[in-house]
Amino acid sequence: MLKEERHKIILKEINLHNKILSTDLRDQLAVSEDTIRRDLNELSDLGLILKVHGGAMSKTFHYPFNGQNEVYALQAKQVIADKAISLFKPDMLILLEGGTTIMEIAKRIPSDLSATFFTVSPHIALALAEHEHIEVISIGGKLSKNYNIHTGASVINELNNIKIDLSIIGTNGISLNEGLTDSDWEVVHVIKAMIGNAKKTAVVSIAEKFNSVQKIRICDLSAIDYIITELSPENSILAAYAGREKPHLL
Repeated sequence: MLKEERHKIILKEINLHNKILSTDLRDQLAVSEDTIRRDLNELSDLGLILKVHGGAMSKTFHYPFNGQNEVYALQAKQVIADKAISLFKPDMLILLEGGTTIMEIAKRIPSDLSATFFTVSPHIALALAEHEHIEVISIGGKLSKNYNIHTGASVINELNNIKIDLSIIGTNGISLNEGLTDSDWEVVHVIKAMIGNAKKTAVVSIAEKFNSVQKIRICDLSAIDYIITELSPENSILAAYAGREKPHLL
């Protein structure tokens, strides 16, 4: 495989999953770790990714307020955001995770909505604070620098004390057989607590992530109430996910 082809695949994987391990790229591309190391160094030198211990991550995800970093699939994420906002009702208690899609939700909330928002993401909290009529409560703990959300026992304990009307989470992998999956153990436990303490849960995901699987399982799809993508629910890509009692496609 030519270097240019490898670079395209690496950039796509990082944009889709926010962070990727060198060992996973090595296995996927069937090349040596030295080759992957050189590829990541070159992409980092070009300013396209951020090298981190054991792999690389998206610059957009790490620095969502840096206007110079282009958000991957921005238009699709804005469509998803508008669909998610259609679930919001006055006086709801709404819990948001982190990530670029949820950032679009936070930015596009109607100015006249009166509701209380909880979030485990400091970046999302700052975006929510721009809205005059909503109350914002940030749930703090150890900051995961790779995901920009708070994790740890203190976060989970706080979540267990709240009865949320609607949780909105992202995902790094979604499939029929494995449900929702991720690659970070601590993040998985926070997401599980977000699901477990909500009356309803919506997962937001661009369609490119469908039928992908990460190493750590979060839950079955039956634990989720809504799957929100940029596609119409009738789209053929979603056919295998349609016709189920739960989750409902938006």
